[in-house]
Amino acid sequence: MTVPLEDYAMIGDGETVALVSKHGSIDWLCLPRFDSPACCAALLGDERHGFWSLAPAGPVLARRQSYRRDTMVLDTEFQCETGTLVVTDFMPERQGRPLLVRIAQVVDGCAELVSRAAFRFDYGNMPPWIVHEGSGLAMHVGPDKLALHSDASLSIEDESAVARLALKAGESRTFVLAYGRSNEHISDGVDARSALDDTERSGREWLRTLDTTQLSYADAVRRSLLTLRNLIHRPTGGLVAAPTTSLPEQPGGAMNWDYRYCWLRDAAFTLDAFVECGFVNEARAWRDWILRAVAGAPEKMQIMYRVDGSRRLDEAEIDWLPGHRFAKPVRVGNAAAGQLQLDVWGELMSALHIAERAGMERNDQGRHLEHAVVAHVSRVWTEPDQGLWESRGEPRHYVYSKAMAWVVLERFLKGQGGNELSSECRADLVALRDHMHATICAEGFDHGRNSFTSFFGGAEVDASLLLLPKIGFLPMSDPRMMGTLAAIEAHLVDDGFVRRHRMAALVPEGAFLACSFWLAECMLGAGRREDAAKTIEAVIGISGRTGLLSEEYDTGSRRLAGNLPQALSHLALVQAVLALKRFDLGKGGKADL
Repeated sequence: MTVPLEDYAMIGDGETVALVSKHGSIDWLCLPRFDSPACCAALLGDERHGFWSLAPAGPVLARRQSYRRDTMVLDTEFQCETGTLVVTDFMPERQGRPLLVRIAQVVDGCAELVSRAAFRFDYGNMPPWIVHEGSGLAMHVGPDKLALHSDASLSIEDESAVARLALKAGESRTFVLAYGRSNEHISDGVDARSALDDTERSGREWLRTLDTTQLSYADAVRRSLLTLRNLIHRPTGGLVAAPTTSLPEQPGGAMNWDYRYCWLRDAAFTLDAFVECGFVNEARAWRDWILRAVAGAPEKMQIMYRVDGSRRLDEAEIDWLPGHRFAKPVRVGNAAAGQLQLDVWGELMSALHIAERAGMERNDQGRHLEHAVVAHVSRVWTEPDQGLWESRGEPRHYVYSKAMAWVVLERFLKGQGGNELSSECRADLVALRDHMHATICAEGFDHGRNSFTSFFGGAEVDASLLLLPKIGFLPMSDPRMMGTLAAIEAHLVDDGFVRRHRMAALVPEGAFLACSFWLAECMLGAGRREDAAKTIEAVIGISGRTGLLSEEYDTGSRRLAGNLPQALSHLALVQAVLALKRFDLGKGGKADL
């Protein structure tokens, strides 16, 4: 049976994550990092494709999942006929190798429970060879090895590691899973209780500097920031868009993409949110990752990279997985990496501009890159592209893409880079910037509809236009933006949630959650504080008890859709709440990107 996405929580160690259902089953786990093949892939199939369940053996009367406050430590509580069982799941911050710890404790009465670890490597395709090794069990396929240690008795059944337990109040058992290479011996020398204390302390100490004074929805912001922190590949600083692949945007449809990579598009949003919240170290690490990934050739820049900055994301289909709710194909890799998307140069320049304003040192590579990006965009800004929504159809002259090309010149001229030009070159660049702005306003605005359109000569709006005030292209008070906002509310908003474009109303694609937060920011810019707050509340309200947001929301079935958790959704939440705070303090909006 398929588990709804809102019934999953995430634990992580800064290099990979596990998704844990409220039934006590780990149904998604990639080791050793986010973009590695999954050894638990039941999320995209069923029990045949890999899972690790730790749950009561008998009937369950009620279930509840919750994080310990300001941590990524997850408690899943089972109310049984005979007592209450709590399973605590966490992944310690990595000290050499990945670890996943599960602690089962009966808090009242008694309970019988079963741990069944049925790992299946290569995205659910390969059962491991399992042997007793030391005090635990070792499971290996090819180069990969898992070692499971426990103070419970473990047995081998049906290519799985199994433990059956009967516990009474106050009793507990601990399970520790470690990953390594198949030729390594993996010891069981892990102090689980100490690791639990360290994991709790890490999250709370990280959030301690966050100022929540006069901040509405502070709990949602704190949970979003913790989620984002665990989507950052700590060794490199790269932020993955989501830790999952192929969770469908359309029920039973084929819009199933692999998001376990780092999108440059998220760069400015990430730096903006982290800098304003005071997490400059994470912002700097992301800035440095961007510089390493792009290197010195902006004309060869991709829209996304692997977490280590490598470029190969060849797309393939995993035909043995039936897909989440039978949505096929299941894909790994992402062919959109090769698309031309003009906006990413604007995102890059915005990120460097935010870093400069935050006081981060501007090194030689960053300086070279800024000048090279300006020269490149000055040559290519008139070309059609695939747009923010990564259309796989005909390239078009998308308004948002052109506006982000304008952002490249605008941010450069505002920063130190503009002061490094000769007076003649600066004058030429100012003229080109102004020409770009005028062209976009002339070709991208439909006076008859009183609205900007998705692309030059088009007749429809799309939700990327909500970002025009945010990037400083026009103030929200401009009549053209007010008309665009009205058109988007008339054609793209469904029950308070925003779809990316009008076609999404015809094809059963979910509402794109980040867009609803962008709508809220536009409402604030238009002075509609109450409407903005209602919009923010509506999206936070669908996140469920664990506070995770996916990419989209199916307003018909009222279910989360798309990859989970989605970094952009959580980034947009943080930014919208911060904008609400600025509005309440009378500081108005700001063009941060």
